[in-house]
Amino acid sequence: MSIVANLLIGAGLFFLVVSTLALLIMPDLYTRAHAVAKSETLALALLFIGVLFRPELDVPAAGRLMFILAVSVIANPAAVHALLRAAHRSGALPWTVVDQRLADAELGRYRP
Repeated sequence: MSIVANLLIGAGLFFLVVSTLALLIMPDLYTRAHAVAKSETLALALLFIGVLFRPELDVPAAGRLMFILAVSVIANPAAVHALLRAAHRSGALPWTVVDQRLADAELGRYRP
């Protein structure tokens, strides 16, 4: 049981690192939010399920963890959707290929 718990917790930590890297790599708000919302929700689920498999966890704590997990799995994507909808309504534009070409041209890396 402890090995399964450690593997699930390790996988959850891996997806948290992936979500952190997505914040650094992705070019705009829309792609960052999409990448982070997906990997962060999966990471949270894996971490909580891994903690549920720990032998020293008692039943009341497991119930609270399952409740927090259920609320988080519902609330996280909904919050990201609301954030992106507000960004779209306020006029935030997505990153385009033209933007990338202009940035590359300014740095001297783009040659048509």
